[in-house]
Amino acid sequence: MGRHAKINTVTLNNGVAMPQLGFGVWQVPNEESTAAVTAALQAGYRSIDTAAVYGNEEGVGEAIATFLAESGTPREELFITTKLWNTDQGYEKTLLAFDESLRKLDLDYVDLYLIHWSTPEKDTYLDTWRAFEEILAGGRAKAIGVSNFEPEHLQRIIDLGGTVPAVNQVELHPRLQQSVLREFNTAHGIHTEAWSPLAQGQLLEDPAITAIAAAHGKAPAQVIIRWHLQLGNIVIPKSVTPERIAANFDVFDFELTDADMAAIAALDNNGRVGPHPNQFN
Repeated sequence: MGRHAKINTVTLNNGVAMPQLGFGVWQVPNEESTAAVTAALQAGYRSIDTAAVYGNEEGVGEAIATFLAESGTPREELFITTKLWNTDQGYEKTLLAFDESLRKLDLDYVDLYLIHWSTPEKDTYLDTWRAFEEILAGGRAKAIGVSNFEPEHLQRIIDLGGTVPAVNQVELHPRLQQSVLREFNTAHGIHTEAWSPLAQGQLLEDPAITAIAAAHGKAPAQVIIRWHLQLGNIVIPKSVTPERIAANFDVFDFELTDADMAAIAALDNNGRVGPHPNQFN
């Protein structure tokens, strides 16, 4: 059993198992993404999160193909997520964009396909969701979900009476804990996934975090990732440094205390680092 054997998985609302800790490649250039994803897979990650707009699906696909060929790991052991960009929303355009993502990733299917933003002013996400359901029915995505959706956007999809999104991936970190949205997601069987889980590094010097890290003999980033896991979030830290990629994965040998969790809960101050979904169109 390798180190990856101990990754917790969560069971999505359609029965698909998803690793709770994955690797994100936002802002990783295509030419650097192959090395970064290879380092992550070698460190034990089995879940990789990319998106059409990141421009690195080809580099990610290359890393996956090489890793599968060289390690003998079956494709079913990996969990690959990609996302539909805003300009490709709408029924027909979604189907074409998904074909393009699969081609770039060089995969027969993805494990999770997400609508990247709700773009509420355009109001195309319900048509987009119909295309997503078709992709799911055809087995080319094992699960479908959304990213950056607020409760009112999710409610409209739920009201269609079809597939409930399996995941809602949102900005979430100790300064933006999203408790109302997390409660809504949980109440509807939607798993919450955190992007910018470390607030793009802004929290690594926070005195409360550094004190907890010192007490456990861990790095601040490891404490924050552990906090996400204990809250039940799916979390996808990003790095291009092999040492940090491995360190971010080394979070299964300690546990935060109730006092630690309370100290981190107190950091919540609506401190967004990205745009608000209602304003991003």
